[in-house]
Amino acid sequence: MTTTTTTSPGAPTDAAPRNGGPLGGATPSGIDLGLLLLRVGVGLTMAAHGAQKLFGSFDGGGLDGTGEFFTFLGYPAGETMALVAGLAEFLGGLGLVLGLLTPLGAAAVVGTLINALFSAHAEDAWMGGYELPLVLAVAAAALALTGPGRYALDRLLPVAVLRESRLTHGLAALGLAVVSAAVVLLIRN
Repeated sequence: MTTTTTTSPGAPTDAAPRNGGPLGGATPSGIDLGLLLLRVGVGLTMAAHGAQKLFGSFDGGGLDGTGEFFTFLGYPAGETMALVAGLAEFLGGLGLVLGLLTPLGAAAVVGTLINALFSAHAEDAWMGGYELPLVLAVAAAALALTGPGRYALDRLLPVAVLRESRLTHGLAALGLAVVSAAVVLLIRN
């Protein structure tokens, strides 16, 4: 059932019904579906990159090959750093897909991508590889700030403060990502 109201003569507007969607709250909007699509696209991409590092999936180097590459990039303990990056990408990506602890998942993705931008892609041209990690980082940052939308497991968490998407949560998570990424970049040789 929709309610029709008139804001000015001859200009009816249809208000969306407020009867609750499948996970509670108001009826979903295009914003909720758009956020779901963005989360799934970014999250699966990052989880796949993490799987390359951790398990050698999708023609990835696994921990050994990725560790050697990280050592080449100047990171100390390359295999350990490969494990950290792989876990951040894999778990952060899955968190985004599921909409579970979304600000933290987004922070994990943003932190690893900041490192990728300033190490592996530092000398790439704009259309030579630099743009993909940049766009993924910006998209993950946007998800940290907006929250996951209605179709997310965050809405089912038992602690109310974790269920609600708040700008302060997103800003804090992004601050954590930037500081963590800076520390990791500073310890490179």
